[in-house]
Amino acid sequence: MRRLLLLRHAKTERPGSGERDRERKLTKRGRADAPLVGAYMARHGLIPDLALVSPATRAMETWTLLAKALGKEPRVVKDERIYNAEVETLIGIVRETRDARALLLVGHNPGLHDLALRLIASGDVAMRELVSEKLPTSGLVVIDLAFDDWSKLHAGAGGFERFVTPRLIKAAAD
Repeated sequence: MRRLLLLRHAKTERPGSGERDRERKLTKRGRADAPLVGAYMARHGLIPDLALVSPATRAMETWTLLAKALGKEPRVVKDERIYNAEVETLIGIVRETRDARALLLVGHNPGLHDLALRLIASGDVAMRELVSEKLPTSGLVVIDLAFDDWSKLHAGAGGFERFVTPRLIKAAAD
């Protein structure tokens, strides 16, 4: 059994004049949302063995804030290929993974959203519909896979385990 966690980076500033997209930083809300999701992950045992993170500033900031809340920080690799990757590239990255039962990708839309939609074939229908609408900033999709080798990843291989956003976490706490 393998578990794939897909996390879109937290809320980001709009690009300033002359600023490169890769250098965009998190907003105040983004800096609050990332540790909130990290704390949720820690409480629910959603701790990855390996985190593959886009090199974009917003993804790295999201990871740093989230990782502090996990308690036990997993191995982390900054992977250039994740930045604005299309779904086929992301599938290739996951297939290359070794020595991780639970893998976290921290990256961007539309790639992560498309990956979730491509992989999920079963699970809670109402929550799957929420995921199909959009993957918002700081959104986390957890997908369980019924194999022990990442190289076997293919479309429709995943069972939807859960979908988490800062908004859903806050609503559940109220």
